[in-house]
Amino acid sequence: MDATDPDRMGVFWAGALGLRRMVLDDGDLRLAGASPEHAIWVNAVPEPQTVKQRVHLDIYAASVADVEALGAHRLSADGEFAWTVLADPEGGELCVFVRGDVPDYRLYEIGVDTAQPAAVARWWSDVLGARLVDDEGGFSYIDDIPGAPFDSIDFAPVPEPKTVKNRIHWDVNADAVQPLVDAGAAVLRAPDDEIFWHVLADPEGNEFCCFTE
Repeated sequence: MDATDPDRMGVFWAGALGLRRMVLDDGDLRLAGASPEHAIWVNAVPEPQTVKQRVHLDIYAASVADVEALGAHRLSADGEFAWTVLADPEGGELCVFVRGDVPDYRLYEIGVDTAQPAAVARWWSDVLGARLVDDEGGFSYIDDIPGAPFDSIDFAPVPEPKTVKNRIHWDVNADAVQPLVDAGAAVLRAPDDEIFWHVLADPEGNEFCCFTE
């Protein structure tokens, strides 16, 4: 997760997701949970959010007011959807699903805007070994993702193209990078003096990091 103010965003997202906030040596944050997979890194970047996020998080909460109290504000009207769209302290969109029995870890799913939901969802289902569902409503999603501490990744159709780097991305573990490249991923950055992982992009340009330890 990119942030111009990692500390402020870390406080918000730790509270929203039920994670522990840990300050790293470089000033970035790691929001940690019950396992290594229950983690979000909040990384400092100089550029602010300028467009609607193409990747956002859907979370569970006991009430919308609880998330607003952490520093979010509403973007959707009451009753407009079965969920409530809010913006985090830096303007990033998120969706809140209210339920009575809120789990300790409150990330429900990841939402992705895309021009070709079926094709991108199929690509990720193959990469992650997940179940693919093409909904008759025009969106697609993948669930039963091995090792993922959330329910699904949902791909929704939008008319606008991707224009800037996604401020939220997910990381994957793999035995090697080459099979991902052979499947259609692009290498954006190889390991160097600063990072030990690969930065890749899926066929629609969504960035993700690949760890091969």
